[in-house]
Amino acid sequence: MSDVPMLPFLIAIHAAVAVLVPPLTRVMGARAFLVASLPLAASAVWALSAAPAIVGGRPAAASVPWVPSLGISLDFRVDALSLAMILLVSGIGAVIFCYSAGYFRDDERALGRLASVLVVFAGSMLGVVTADNLFALYVFWELTSVSSFLLVGHDDRKENARRAATQALVTTAGFGLPMLVGFIILGTIGGTYRISELVAAPPLDSPWLPLALILILAGAFAKSAQVPLHYWLPGAMVAPTPVSGYLHAAAMVKGGVYLIARLSPGFAEVEPWRWLVLGFGLATMLIGGWRALRQDDLKLLLAFGTVSQLGFLTLLAGAGTHTAAAALIAMLLAHGLFKATLFLTVGIIDHQTGIRSISGLSGLGRRMPVLAAAAGLAAASMAGLPPLLGFVGKEAALEAFVPGHAPGVPAAASVAVLIGLVAASVLTFAYSARFLWGAFADKPTVSERRFPLPSAAFTAAPVLLSGAGLVLGAAPFLADPLAAAYAAGYPHEKPYHLALWHGLTPALGLSVLVVALGVLMFVGRSAVARFQKAVPRSPEADLGYHLFVHSSYAAALSVTRRLQTGSLPVYLGIILATLLALPGVRLLVALVRGDLALPTGDESFRLWDNPLELVVAVTLVVTAVATVREHRRFPALIIISALGFGTAGLFVLHGAPDLALTLVLVETLTTIILVFVLRRLPATFHTRPNGWGKRMTVLMCTAAGTFIAVTLWLATAARTAPPVSGGYAEHAEGAGGGNLVNVILADFRALDTFGEIVVLATAAVAVASLVLLNRRDRVVNEPEEDEPAEDEQGRDEPGPDGQGAGEPLPAGGVGQPAGGAQTEGRR
Repeated sequence: MSDVPMLPFLIAIHAAVAVLVPPLTRVMGARAFLVASLPLAASAVWALSAAPAIVGGRPAAASVPWVPSLGISLDFRVDALSLAMILLVSGIGAVIFCYSAGYFRDDERALGRLASVLVVFAGSMLGVVTADNLFALYVFWELTSVSSFLLVGHDDRKENARRAATQALVTTAGFGLPMLVGFIILGTIGGTYRISELVAAPPLDSPWLPLALILILAGAFAKSAQVPLHYWLPGAMVAPTPVSGYLHAAAMVKGGVYLIARLSPGFAEVEPWRWLVLGFGLATMLIGGWRALRQDDLKLLLAFGTVSQLGFLTLLAGAGTHTAAAALIAMLLAHGLFKATLFLTVGIIDHQTGIRSISGLSGLGRRMPVLAAAAGLAAASMAGLPPLLGFVGKEAALEAFVPGHAPGVPAAASVAVLIGLVAASVLTFAYSARFLWGAFADKPTVSERRFPLPSAAFTAAPVLLSGAGLVLGAAPFLADPLAAAYAAGYPHEKPYHLALWHGLTPALGLSVLVVALGVLMFVGRSAVARFQKAVPRSPEADLGYHLFVHSSYAAALSVTRRLQTGSLPVYLGIILATLLALPGVRLLVALVRGDLALPTGDESFRLWDNPLELVVAVTLVVTAVATVREHRRFPALIIISALGFGTAGLFVLHGAPDLALTLVLVETLTTIILVFVLRRLPATFHTRPNGWGKRMTVLMCTAAGTFIAVTLWLATAARTAPPVSGGYAEHAEGAGGGNLVNVILADFRALDTFGEIVVLATAAVAVASLVLLNRRDRVVNEPEEDEPAEDEQGRDEPGPDGQGAGEPLPAGGVGQPAGGAQTEGRR
């Protein structure tokens, strides 16, 4: 395994270019996308240069310390699977970036932000497919979710764009949280968080392994739009077409497929991995294909087709067999090439004609023959026709599920999956033909639109990508080493190789059957459309999403309405109730079960160390009870201040005069501040808890105090190591200090002391502000000598005799004399 620092360097280059692109767009306009494509092109070139060694069994690896104190590092590793994904993410991505330079106008809104976020997304995907650490993979994974949120919602003036972006983020990032829990469980039971080590030596004997894999699969299914979480992908089609072509053909949606394929060599045999992957993958393939057939919007047709193909890829990635693994690599490359071509084709059609509706297009094949040819090759590859790469991959997939071919899959399951694959492939052929017919055919009932022809440079991207699919299909030996290198990690008796011709095999017969049924389905498309209209439609998948969002919103409102009442006693009660319900109950259970013994002997409870402590304690208890029973504000303030000064006395008795002095200063300043505040409040408390409310308050406070006291008692008696303060005296001499307390405050607790100084300074400023404000109010808001002072409603203010006590007093009138002569004297 060779150390290749190029991997983190390439990701860093993506970040640097993302910062530089926005100012470049102000100078270069849309041509800045050409500069933005450079890090992607560099990554693809590096991957191709390293391919011989990687395919030969020498993965490229690099490691960068991340959290050294915890032994966490950013580990990167590129094997055959990662290499295939880099070619998709960076290779096809570079082509799409160059295409974007011709697609977007120079005056496009927020063009710099769009280009920058696209580069960030590309770098994040590069991190996902090369990370060899579960935590690093999760960080890059969530970065793709956040950046895709910004890309889908690029035009934030549109409500549907904002809604689709939020839906995609909530679904993918929301299910990323249980995936993170699965990562933590898997790494804990496996003893490492390195993915390559976990796959090589999976913790198969742990009972927690199935739960970890289910949680991980939930995140992967959400990212790759598996049923019933597929609803976000069609909604994300509001994004600009190059964004859709990149995110939903070459990059983001394959993240979940990649994760399943990454873990499958080590965990495919663990129940219920295979059944979940095969079941959800097949259902997604069928539902996506069926929904694609009834779409009139070309982009939505491709979106549901992508859902169907993602189900196909998920099924292959998690099957856990040698042939399915080889078919996966072929289909990953094929899908990236043909689906990117078709998305870019729709982008050109929409850009030139201003419409992408099947019912509104006619005659485009005659006017844009080169684009029609490129789209035809891509659609043929998607339909599984030779000599395209899609045919090579689909035949390998059918071969993988021929009963008896893979001993790891039961015969009944192989037959069921094979029937489902054939049915889904027929649907794929039908909607592929419908796309090609809908976009380019002459329709007698539709009038042709007048539009300018696209330039050769604008058409070059789909032509290049479709040509690559043709070359790899006609010469599958170019992709076979990559597929064989990844498939070598699965047990096999005879390795499977990608080829155009394997002889007269069951897979070839099934391919012919798929083509025949697909042609019949396309020819009878009118009857199929009538049948689809006649069949009752099931509820849309996003209905569950909206129900979840609205129920969460309603629950949040209900909780907020009950808890956020604006009452400080209620907030304190909730805090204390939580304290008692969680750690309090756990402590009580531990004491009852005997899991936690009370201290005895030398560690037992002592009533006091100094008899004066008893006097202070009695004072604290008396003042606390008196504070609760007092109905007037000022006396309650004085009593509670006495409680604080009594606590300072305890500190003095325990040899902490510095802490006592700090507490006295803070208590004094706090009392002064509250005096100025209380002058503006009624003299008495208006509401006092009575009946059960008062009893519950007393009970809760008593329980909370008891819990804190017992916890502190147990904690101080549970020491298992000598206190850290034991070496302070020695270190104080080394610091050149003669007073241990001063050295502690100046050196060991410098930040804490600084914080106390800030608190005192802030309190002093507050006191000064209140004093000055009160004096200023007396001058500015002084009433005329001959007129009685009136508030804003025209009522006489209470005079100095206190009449009207209990009513809130207006600002500036507190304690203000009624006579002008006395006020004049104060001036």
